[in-house]
Amino acid sequence: MGEFTNKVDFEVLVMVKNANPNGDPLNGNRPRETYDGFGEISDVCIKRKIRNRLQDMGENIFVQSEERSDDGCKSLADRAKSNTAMQKALKDKDREAYAEEACRTWIDVRSFGQVFAFKDDSVSVGVRGPVSIHSAFSVLPVSVDSMQITKSVNSETSKEGKKSSDTMGMKHKIYSALYVIKGSINHQLAEKTGFSDEDAEKIKEALRTLFVNDSSSARPDGSMEVCKVYWWRHNCSMGQYSSAKVHKLIKITAKTDDPKEFEDYTIQIDSLPELVLEEIEGI
Repeated sequence: MGEFTNKVDFEVLVMVKNANPNGDPLNGNRPRETYDGFGEISDVCIKRKIRNRLQDMGENIFVQSEERSDDGCKSLADRAKSNTAMQKALKDKDREAYAEEACRTWIDVRSFGQVFAFKDDSVSVGVRGPVSIHSAFSVLPVSVDSMQITKSVNSETSKEGKKSSDTMGMKHKIYSALYVIKGSINHQLAEKTGFSDEDAEKIKEALRTLFVNDSSSARPDGSMEVCKVYWWRHNCSMGQYSSAKVHKLIKITAKTDDPKEFEDYTIQIDSLPELVLEEIEGI
């Protein structure tokens, strides 16, 4: 496996139309909002989508969704135990070898990190990953539309043969909003996990195609779109600028009071000396 050469920062612009990008289970599954009314998509939600895309691309994934499991394992513990080299390291209480094999086997472990702590194991191993993802926030405060829905089908047959009562519920969506995902890839941590430039390209492609095979009743096909991916590569391993400074290079303003399309926003991109920017169209 190759090496990861220079630090990377990235930013992804996502357009949401008539969808619930990330429901909040503590708030009736309404789209997540900050106290200021801005829309939010959690970093955990974004990492789940990246893992799904990497899995679609043929990569080995440790943290798989139950409905996407492709190796017959029913839990994370089962998946870890299926790796004979990791089990040998566990018996030898060799934490370093255990982590090294986990990183070699699964791209999401060497990208995002993972804590291996299962009740049947005597060793707990933590891996810090080089790829960090922020929660995504909307450019403007969002307006949430809600509608009441009814399930009028008969779910179960009663003893009396009568139809069960209708079930009422709510469905929520955001009419239109532009979200910004920010992240970076750290060289020092990449060295420890074996994360390579090739892996970085796979992460970039996963971000570009983030919502492929991701449709649901809350996110119909076409309601979530990656419009742009901005990918900055520094000219040295540790990076000559902080990630905060790089992410401030993009300034987004709305052209109208009620922007509905991506074209209704103005994107201004500043530059820094020797920082190479790759601008990629989403799919």
